Amino acid sequence: MEATRTRVVGYVRVSTEGQADGGVSLDAQRAKLAAYCVALDLDLVGVEEDAGLSAKTLDRPALTRALDALRTGRADALLICKLDRLTRSVRDLGTLVETYFASGKWSLLSVADSIDTRSAAGRLVLNVLASVAQWEREATGERTRDALAHLRANGVQLGGAALGWQHTDETDAAGRRVIATVEREAVAVARIMELRAAGTALRAIVATMNIEGHATKTGARWHLTTVTRVIERAAA
Repeated sequence: MEATRTRVVGYVRVSTEGQADGGVSLDAQRAKLAAYCVALDLDLVGVEEDAGLSAKTLDRPALTRALDALRTGRADALLICKLDRLTRSVRDLGTLVETYFASGKWSLLSVADSIDTRSAAGRLVLNVLASVAQWEREATGERTRDALAHLRANGVQLGGAALGWQHTDETDAAGRRVIATVEREAVAVARIMELRAAGTALRAIVATMNIEGHATKTGARWHLTTVTRVIERAAA
């Protein structure tokens, strides 16, 4: 009985229209995928291409279609010429591995990188890459937490300025941007606190602020969450 052939969907990408250096043009990639399928007896069910798109994000139309082919059962594996055609981000690679290929439900095949997760050796290589991606995420998180803690310790206000205030282009002696009062917003904050001190319910405060036409940070209408945030910041 003839063994079932693996159905693969190919994915090709170039960063710029007409890119042809290093054999990465769309035609060159398509030819490599086709030859690989013939050599390994794979059933190429289609090739999706992203032309003129960088690998800085996974939000690419053709990549989405290729992954959708896996999810909907039209293909068993994703075939690429090289990992950098799929992504140049270790973090994004980790996301793809964890979401699609770690479970073994679908496979990833890369021609130039000799990756074929249908085999134990291929899965090992991909698991190593996924581990590196996980390490990179955790290390980045640690660096971010340390940097934020250092800024807070030095009195740097993080995030956008609260209602009633704005960052100016001026800096203080420590190099921090000076915060100045925004009069219309400050009036709104004072009105909210006045109503709250009088025992007015939050929803009634929201209605009053909208009726009286007080300014929000974005110019939108007042909502329960925005009023609550103002009260919490004022009390902090």
